[in-house]
Amino acid sequence: MNKTMKSSNEIINNATPAQDMQQAGVAVVKTTAERIFREAYGWDSSWQEAWLAAGFETAGLTPVRMTADFGQQFKVATSAGEYTAETSGKMRHLTERGAELPAVGDWLAAECLPGERRARIHGVLPRRSKISRKAAGNPVREQIIATNVDTLFLVTSLNYDLNVRRLERYLIMAWNAGTQPVILLSKADLCDESFRLQALSEVSLAAPGVPVHIVSAQTGEGMEQVAGYFAGGRSCALAGTSGCGKSTLTNYLAGGHVQRTSDIREDDSRGRHTTTHRQMFEIPGGGVLIDTPGMRELQLWEGEEDGMSGAFSDIEKLAGNCRFRDCTHNREEGCAVREAMNDGELDSGRLSSYRKTQRELAFLERKEKSRSAAGRSAGNGKRDQRKERRDKNWLHED
Repeated sequence: MNKTMKSSNEIINNATPAQDMQQAGVAVVKTTAERIFREAYGWDSSWQEAWLAAGFETAGLTPVRMTADFGQQFKVATSAGEYTAETSGKMRHLTERGAELPAVGDWLAAECLPGERRARIHGVLPRRSKISRKAAGNPVREQIIATNVDTLFLVTSLNYDLNVRRLERYLIMAWNAGTQPVILLSKADLCDESFRLQALSEVSLAAPGVPVHIVSAQTGEGMEQVAGYFAGGRSCALAGTSGCGKSTLTNYLAGGHVQRTSDIREDDSRGRHTTTHRQMFEIPGGGVLIDTPGMRELQLWEGEEDGMSGAFSDIEKLAGNCRFRDCTHNREEGCAVREAMNDGELDSGRLSSYRKTQRELAFLERKEKSRSAAGRSAGNGKRDQRKERRDKNWLHED
């Protein structure tokens, strides 16, 4: 061997970091790219353990993260950039038999096709969290909004569209998903100080223990605190109604104009749909943010008991002091919840919202069980329809 030549090990050991990329070859570049990608998108030792346990490593597959959903096709983030992806035939067959389709936020096992910016998806790693709601219309089914989210920003603008009762429903969804809710009172630059303080007081009472930040993407107020939630490559998502400022916040945090925005209606402070699909964006300095379309209505999904306990923790704590364990907080003697309301410690509107949400979840559970029952005769079906109408009337009682 020519004495002036060096082995690849010598090059790697003696080279500067800049020389690594130029002299050590593709393997080192690929390893560095993989490390940067995984750190930015939140890959950690727990994901690595799940990956190895699933056998994806031995199958020669690559971890990618789903960033956008367009129906039949979707986008995934890889160490080589963004790829278009679709599920494999076997995976499509499994979804037809009841398995869940990939959702934005999922870590996926992909076969990256050589010479193409396309990937074929063969599996999904178990989810750490899942934000979902009841899809509109019939039949009753779940709509997944995002997965593997550490912090869910619940955005509501500081104008006349602010609705504390609606915010309680978002909190139920967040707690049930296994995420940490954080409330962002947006568009702080468009309201006066008295309105800000009143809104902050009302929201804090409705969300005990939940961080609340007053923010403005126009002036930068409060945005430094929001940026702190992405530390360590954490995954965050935005949820709220149309026009509350989610896309503007996304553009600020992503450091560029990545989402289209539109103005709200002047007559009622309500927004227009701008974001049409769920999409993930990389945040400078690490971490990712998922922007979601505005929700005109939030229908809760079944199994929200944990979410109820989180969103109404103050009422649940009071209920522990009621005389009767099965107290409905209606007319029973020794009801600590009603005593707190009569003493002014608990807002009557909050208690009304708690009861209504309980009825809604009970109705949803009964409806799902009724639809899944097999062998129903035509006569029984008519009785079930009458029963469902009675349930709906009960659901909307004050």
